[in-house]
Amino acid sequence: MVPFSLLLRSRLPSALRSLPTAAHIRNTASMTEGLQPASVVVLPRSLAPAFESFCQANHGPLPLLGRSEPEKILPRLSTVPDGRTICPQFQKYEFGTCTGILASLEEYSEQLKDMVTFIMDCSFSIDKALEQAGIPRRDPAGPNHAGAYKTTVPCATIAGFCCPLVVTMRPIPKDKLETLFQATHSLGGQQGQPIHIGDPELLGIKALSKPDYGNYVECRPEDVPVFWPSQLTGLEAVISCKAPLAFTSTPGCTVMILKDPVSPASCQTPEMVLEVHAISKDPLHYSIVSAAAAQKIRELESTIAIDPGVLKIPIPTLTYQSGSMEDAQAFLCKDGDPKSPRFDHLVAIERAGRAADGNYYNARKMNIKHLVDPIDDLFLAAQKIPGISSTGVGDGGNELGMGKVKEAVKKYIRNGDVIACDVEADFAIIAGVSNWGGYALACALYILNSCEVHERYLRRATGPSRVPGEQSWTQALPSVTKEEKMLRILVQNRVRSGVSGIVGMEVDGLPFYGVHDEMVQKLVDATTMHM
Repeated sequence: MVPFSLLLRSRLPSALRSLPTAAHIRNTASMTEGLQPASVVVLPRSLAPAFESFCQANHGPLPLLGRSEPEKILPRLSTVPDGRTICPQFQKYEFGTCTGILASLEEYSEQLKDMVTFIMDCSFSIDKALEQAGIPRRDPAGPNHAGAYKTTVPCATIAGFCCPLVVTMRPIPKDKLETLFQATHSLGGQQGQPIHIGDPELLGIKALSKPDYGNYVECRPEDVPVFWPSQLTGLEAVISCKAPLAFTSTPGCTVMILKDPVSPASCQTPEMVLEVHAISKDPLHYSIVSAAAAQKIRELESTIAIDPGVLKIPIPTLTYQSGSMEDAQAFLCKDGDPKSPRFDHLVAIERAGRAADGNYYNARKMNIKHLVDPIDDLFLAAQKIPGISSTGVGDGGNELGMGKVKEAVKKYIRNGDVIACDVEADFAIIAGVSNWGGYALACALYILNSCEVHERYLRRATGPSRVPGEQSWTQALPSVTKEEKMLRILVQNRVRSGVSGIVGMEVDGLPFYGVHDEMVQKLVDATTMHM
């Protein structure tokens, strides 16, 4: 982070580096060539170190360009070539309360001698990204700027700076999401990345029609609300610190400074190119991930889809008994309240699922209902509880969650018309062997946890980036050594294979050496390559 005094010296002609009494401010929708918009926060010298740390810890909403030294508050931009500027506007705060809107800071020149100015980058333009993506711009309902919202997402707290993240929203047609995100990345790099896509209530926003700042931009039925971090977070930070005197640029208006001629263009590497994926319909929720991470997960999907053959004998299963649908809801939710789910996601791997006739079957069409505890009730109850999604992993079509593909099971799987599970999961993972699907899930979690794009999205661009290794998923990865050790323990305890009936080093009737171990290693190699 360059000291702002040096930044000014390098960017402004000498005639403009005098002590400030005014600065030209304008709406961010209007751009002068050679200039870039920035927002301003002016604080007492004593609070400057803490606020600088606050910006660095919350770089997403507060991308700090620089700071001044006392007595060098703002450049005087007395002339702007295109003449489209308006009178400068600042908001004055005293002990966290806005006490005035000012055309200049001239009358506070004495106080400014002991204050520090922070400049935040506002160069990324959502409207310009919409234009580049070919999406018609919608103006807000009213003369003001597009609405911004206070969320319930807390920023990383530093000293007395403690405030919620503020976001701005644009409604985007569902079929234009991918195109828009490529445009936002090309124009703004990481700063152009959204921090939430979908249901506003997941950010604590109760009504989009009532923004905290600016005016509402209408969402149509085919739209998905997309949210970006807003520099208005800095205004909330000023309110929270309750400084005896502080100034900020007015919402919707920005100071214009010279662009940095050496700023590098955004890098379109596969690690940073974005892909968007729907992860929930109720509530509506999307996620983003880098193209490189998504490609690795696709490789995992292709790898586990190899079909080694069909089961030849039934697999006996013993488990515990469960309760009713009411019990299922009580288990999934705090005090049984569907508005307070205790879980985010349910996963079933190789778990027999309920068929259309209410029975449970193995691949040989044998009814094993007496051996199966009906945890299907958990998956059925979860379908009615917003906020809980589910995944089923299977290899024969009779497994819990395979109701998602039951028509295909009936058509292509032997005995499929009888054994097909009737209970759906939100996501179905079909693997040659269900174990492989489980291993691929663990590998996919490792990839997502290592993806910088996804990590930033999950933390809403607030707080520091995760330190590599701080929350390692390495231990969750499968390995040939772990699998071999587990199978040897089963062999030592005379546990027989459910497929062949023998005691030996095999999985689903397939030999461990030469088949299963090679699959495990292939998944791990695909996951860790170039990491």
